[in-house]
Amino acid sequence: MRRIAIINQKGGVGKTTTAVNLGAGLAALGKSVLLLDLDAQSNLTLHLDVDPSRVERSVYDVLRGGTGIEAVIRKTSTPGLYVLPAHIDLAGAESEMSNEVGRETLLRDALEAYAAKTGRGAPVAMPRDAFVGSDAGAAGSGDGDALVLRSFDYLILDCPPSLGFLSINGLTAANEVLIPLQTQFFALQGMTKLLDVVRLVRKRLNPSLRLLGIVPCLYDARTKLSQEVIDEVASHLGNLLLKTRIRPNVKLAEAPSHGKTIFEYAPESRGALDYMSLAREIAGELEPAPGGGLAANEEEEGDHAPIGGAARGSASASPPLLSHSEVKLLAAPPGAEAEDGEGAGGAHDSAATIASEDARKSSPTSRGS
Repeated sequence: MRRIAIINQKGGVGKTTTAVNLGAGLAALGKSVLLLDLDAQSNLTLHLDVDPSRVERSVYDVLRGGTGIEAVIRKTSTPGLYVLPAHIDLAGAESEMSNEVGRETLLRDALEAYAAKTGRGAPVAMPRDAFVGSDAGAAGSGDGDALVLRSFDYLILDCPPSLGFLSINGLTAANEVLIPLQTQFFALQGMTKLLDVVRLVRKRLNPSLRLLGIVPCLYDARTKLSQEVIDEVASHLGNLLLKTRIRPNVKLAEAPSHGKTIFEYAPESRGALDYMSLAREIAGELEPAPGGGLAANEEEEGDHAPIGGAARGSASASPPLLSHSEVKLLAAPPGAEAEDGEGAGGAHDSAATIASEDARKSSPTSRGS
């Protein structure tokens, strides 16, 4: 099972939209996908027409212990797509578990326990209330009374817009990281810290973690700024920049209010085209569809200019995000971490240690050395 954490500490960059619609796109390709909501705001949960206030069990109960993942999984209206809902109780999880031993690996431990129960595709009984909304018949159609669940092809974790306890748990449980990047200046500024955290989690907690790629969101090919941000990321991170571009599309903003994925709400929209292109690229089945995610979008206005004639502005003058050796290491498959000078021996260091080192590196004294 591929475990993909979608993370960016900046809010409003398209994390939840990407998690939901990438998962739905993969499900449309015949994959079995589990979406995991790690954000106390429960936006992914709401997007899939699940009312967090009416959820009896959530990811919070899994982290607290005593509740297995199989008791929390709910079906969605999309065949092959399942969700582990969030609850507002997640907001207090960090303070409640501050003294918990091994708190950074709570989610990974729960996932490993679930994997042990499923074995090699063995069925696992699901609770009879594991359906979205009140229309259990529609959500469970085709399964009858045989409510069983097999191992998933993909686990997609929607991390909160922070680099705290919940995000560290998500990165520790994942083996790949996908970063949605809004093609604007401020979104670019936070990339260095985010990539540092990914590197530190890989070094200290999860040696199998690697950077899957960066997907540009809200990309408007007509504006100089969007292309400048793309050029800046490409110049430092090379092939980690995915080929698919997610364009602005009002249908993507409307779909959550209807509790539907973009493929259910507006299957012919540009948003659906772009996320299907992303799903195919992630699955490695096809190159992005011709024109998918690359054409100009008439729904957005901006400072229009031909891409080839865009002048390089202040974004291009920023310092390198990471050295070339660090980029190669982050994208390398498991086992390459030995080249970084530390192996898995530090895998039990705490999230506080990671935060401390991150703060030290960003201090004025450290930057001047």
